Amino acid sequence: MHGKDGSGNRVDGYRCEQVYSPEQDTYLLLEAVLHELSCADRVLEVGCGSGEIAARIAEIAPVIATDINPHAVIAAAMRGVEVVRTDLYAGICGEFDLVLFNPPYLPTCEEDRLNDWLEYALDGGESGREVIARFIAGVDRVLAPRGRILLLASSLTGLEEVQHIFAGHGFLVFIVAARQVEDETLYVLRGTRDLCRCRA
Repeated sequence: MHGKDGSGNRVDGYRCEQVYSPEQDTYLLLEAVLHELSCADRVLEVGCGSGEIAARIAEIAPVIATDINPHAVIAAAMRGVEVVRTDLYAGICGEFDLVLFNPPYLPTCEEDRLNDWLEYALDGGESGREVIARFIAGVDRVLAPRGRILLLASSLTGLEEVQHIFAGHGFLVFIVAARQVEDETLYVLRGTRDLCRCRA
């Protein structure tokens, strides 16, 4: 099944077509998170959707989740996730050891837009990188000095271009997971501050 297909989601009795249903991209990011996660980490999940990943993290480490979609916030809260309705990490205070994001990455032109809440999980702008660029540009504010970022990316979005955005904001980035799914390759990128560059 395609990484982002926008099907409806049922979570503990709550069903809403406006919530992104966990798909291959969700589970690839979850695998990478579980490999990366320490019980000592303070975690922020941006754009948590149904709460699938945050609920698993909460079994191991403290986690706060955000989503702009009010239906997603309800779905995540029903799974016991501590969730805040906001755009990316706006208004979130504190420093997090691990920040993760499965962003909207589908290149989307005006005529393809859905004009509903699910759009926020899918629409990456014309390049597919608009929300990713906003996330990377501001994530420094909520990232601990030696914090790590896990970001889901796709070949549809342009892997090298996403890596260049990270580099442009002073991050080192590596591919830590990849999976072919139909017409795209999904990647999980691990970003950390380039401490040598920060000291320069």
